[in-house]
Amino acid sequence: MKKRILSGMRPTGKLHLGHLVGALANWTKLQDEYDCFFMVADWHALMSEYENPDDLKANTLDNVIDWLACGIDPEKSAIFIQSHVPEHLELYFILSLITPLGLLERCPTYKEQLREIANRDLKTYAFLGYPVLQSADILLYKSATVPVGQDQLPHLELSRQIARKFNHLYKTDCFPEPAALLTETTRLLGLDGRKMSKSYNNYIGLSEEPEVIRKKIQSMFTDPERIRLSDPGHPHKCNVFSYYGVFFPEMKKEAEERCGKSEIGCTACKKELAERIIGLLAPIQEKRHSLQKDKKHIQEILSCGCAKASDAAKKTISQVRELIKI
Repeated sequence: MKKRILSGMRPTGKLHLGHLVGALANWTKLQDEYDCFFMVADWHALMSEYENPDDLKANTLDNVIDWLACGIDPEKSAIFIQSHVPEHLELYFILSLITPLGLLERCPTYKEQLREIANRDLKTYAFLGYPVLQSADILLYKSATVPVGQDQLPHLELSRQIARKFNHLYKTDCFPEPAALLTETTRLLGLDGRKMSKSYNNYIGLSEEPEVIRKKIQSMFTDPERIRLSDPGHPHKCNVFSYYGVFFPEMKKEAEERCGKSEIGCTACKKELAERIIGLLAPIQEKRHSLQKDKKHIQEILSCGCAKASDAAKKTISQVRELIKI
């Protein structure tokens, strides 16, 4: 039997190139090797968007269309919406009973989010407890392994601690301690050199029109030491060059040489990159347009995924209820 994996994304807006290289490309590969459950994490999204939830449903559908356009196959993977499987919140509450408050207050991602997202009030009970909901998501499906980057290991370790404590307290082997499937997270900076993020508005969306992509790439920062066209460039200090390394590695050496020898200027280099990114996204956008014409089919995919997720979730909750005598 294939080992099971649970992974998800928060539907907080349209997906961008960072989602493609950071998750979707990896998910597409994993679904051939693992029993994959891919979840639209709308409860997690609501924890930060509770003051402004109007776009959650539209974002959910839009994100799923992007998943499918990027190669997530509903014949191989269960695609579902977190809030449509009520057992997530039930297990979240049960696990919160045994989770020490100190573990959550020390969570590095919690502190980072409070610093970065200063325009929203995240000092809430729910947001403090979101790592417990993450743990419930993972343990509900008894995931043997979880695809994570190095920066997400503290969250996974918390899930392992909660599973260990539950098993010890109730003298059971109900929850396997999920192992990390370390994925090589490609570092893709935003247009301004910061982390690519919707909140920074420094991203290139998967569904954006070619003219928008051209305009955005022309705004990218380049080598700050190259003043004149005749000056030799320093490609490793240039954000445009980093995109060649991520998306077009076969062209990386050529791009490096042309820049270093002043054979191409920054404006022309950005024009070339824009056309290549547009070409890269063209088949995804073509499939996306086709999928958008049949929203009923998308709902059928989500219904089937929800049925599979619910079946697994109900079995786990039934076992947990018996252990805690509820």
